[in-house]
Amino acid sequence: LFDNKAQELYQFNIVNQTYTQITQYNESILTNKYISKPIYHSFTDSDRNLDGWVLLPQDYDENKSYPAILEIHGGPKTIYNENLFHEMQVFVNEGYIVFFCNPRGGDAYDDDFADIRGQYGSIDYEDIMWFTDFVIENYAIDENRIGVTGGSYGGFMTNWIVSHTDRFKAAVTQRSISNWISFYGTSDIGYYFGPDQTDADPIDDFEKAWNQSPLKYAKNINTPLLFIHSDQDYRCPIEQALQLYTVIKKNGVDTKLIWFKNENHNLSRGGRPKSRIKRLTEMVEWMNDYLKEN
Repeated sequence: LFDNKAQELYQFNIVNQTYTQITQYNESILTNKYISKPIYHSFTDSDRNLDGWVLLPQDYDENKSYPAILEIHGGPKTIYNENLFHEMQVFVNEGYIVFFCNPRGGDAYDDDFADIRGQYGSIDYEDIMWFTDFVIENYAIDENRIGVTGGSYGGFMTNWIVSHTDRFKAAVTQRSISNWISFYGTSDIGYYFGPDQTDADPIDDFEKAWNQSPLKYAKNINTPLLFIHSDQDYRCPIEQALQLYTVIKKNGVDTKLIWFKNENHNLSRGGRPKSRIKRLTEMVEWMNDYLKEN
């Protein structure tokens, strides 16, 4: 259900097509908590179909200036909607405007919309930057205090963004991809997913795969970058974080690597409670250090 509430069990009446909530497990947890309601924006023009949302902090005042965080989903063939997203609500309650969208590459529309094979970091990047521009123009955001984060494909895109623009002043990359060449041999899906998504076999078409790898552009990174990765992540192995971290650390960029032992690709959703708390705490502290005014 797209109701911006915590998960509960519902009964569906197939005759009249209605839902009835039958549990209230999380109501007490959310009592007296501020939950920001997503503001929906939809755009259709000759260049793109794009859906996006904005979450505003409590007592939002358009005459003030707020820090903001761009969230990017994984996949890429997944989709954002108006479900309750705990991580985003944590940032909102820290005083951030949070915004997110469904760029090309995801499941928002048809197969043509979702097909970005061989185009990673191009039309998807353009959509995300376009929505970022829209949000800045229409909400009370301080352009010098914007951060970006995402996991899996969202981590890839975070790496890509900070290696192609300095507009974001802090970033957190989670369970990410930085190098399609090594991903081919280390990921549990690398030997088929990588060539399919990049439209390049790294053995026969090294340059095309390398051109779509954020690691190639690591020398351009100036944005403070926090890495969050798990050592039992077999989907996006931790070597992906280590490669990019090593390069930018050597180059003098503010960076930090949080290495979660005995966690996997599902850390943010299914990790041990103490690990999930640690993850969110590190993310909030990193963003606050670079985006909050003293």
